[in-house]
Amino acid sequence: MFLKKIPKLKIGNFEAKIPIIQGGMSVGISLSGLASAVANEGGIGVIGAAGIGMFEPDFQTNLKEANKRALKKEIKKARKKTNGIIGVNIMVALSDFYELLITAIEEKIDLVFLGAGLPLKLPKKLLSEGLKKIYTKFVPIVSSERAASTIFRYWAKHYNHVPDAVVVEGPLAGGHLGFKKEQINDPDYSLEKIIPKVISTIKPYEKDFKKEIPVIAAGGIYTGKDIYKFLKLGANGVQMATRFVATYECDADIKFKQAYLNCKKEDLTIIDSPVGLPGRAIKNKFLEDVAAGIKKPITCLWRCLKTCDFRKVPYCIALALTNAKKGRLSEGFAFAGANAYKINEIIPVKKLIETLLNEYIETSNANV
Repeated sequence: MFLKKIPKLKIGNFEAKIPIIQGGMSVGISLSGLASAVANEGGIGVIGAAGIGMFEPDFQTNLKEANKRALKKEIKKARKKTNGIIGVNIMVALSDFYELLITAIEEKIDLVFLGAGLPLKLPKKLLSEGLKKIYTKFVPIVSSERAASTIFRYWAKHYNHVPDAVVVEGPLAGGHLGFKKEQINDPDYSLEKIIPKVISTIKPYEKDFKKEIPVIAAGGIYTGKDIYKFLKLGANGVQMATRFVATYECDADIKFKQAYLNCKKEDLTIIDSPVGLPGRAIKNKFLEDVAAGIKKPITCLWRCLKTCDFRKVPYCIALALTNAKKGRLSEGFAFAGANAYKINEIIPVKKLIETLLNEYIETSNANV
């Protein structure tokens, strides 16, 4: 009944009934289970592609093929569970970025979210067909107006095409952050400050390419009140990841979800990731050992990241996150957003969405 008051989110020819995107959480946290549940509630569900082949028998010996095969499986499984909008999150920093991107597009995924690096050079196979003819819509993830400007300017010049939407991720997000450590708590780099700048940056491209390019706010968005605030700031929708971990449909092990329920505000810490970026995670014995200089034994089986030199890093982040997904948190850790400590129960996706929409309506009515 309240859907009439909730704005829809349109990206290209796809229209979500509610302006909520479930953030793609890789290494098995958001797969077809979570993504399809969100899509069935009118939002946009997102499968995380990095490390997706972890359960394939040849993952350690044939990473690229295992990941491609697993991604195809998860997209097909999601399609069987929902008629809603499904996306795939692919890290640009992955050594198999091109392969995963082509696979997702060949499977006719609705949207691809491209983060952890600037998606400038695209596979020749896609370019030969022309980006405009591709069914899938492109959504880069940025942390500044400068990054947005770089991507849009490059695409306009080299491809005569621009992305179909952009996610702006602020410093309160979980996982890898596109900020320097000193910027994370600096008010000048808050999401509230960045959103209007990105909107201004891409406005001319809407006119030049005669298309609407929605801006999606992400990072630290926790309540329906937060959604209302960022839509009032000019965003067309929001992306939320942390809230969706503590749902029954989330694809992570129950022990991973329990880490969210048990964590306190002081447990959320900024780490130096082997990827070369700061990241927000839940403090545990594994991370304490790393901080104390206790190097974890490492042999690089996968060469999964372009930016990681396994000879210099204290641990393998891919293995640590794989262990965490499986519930083996003594051998890994959980990434989480700045508001993860507020979570105190595991609920169905349906209930979470209803709660968020009710909070949005209440805030909207209070501000009439």
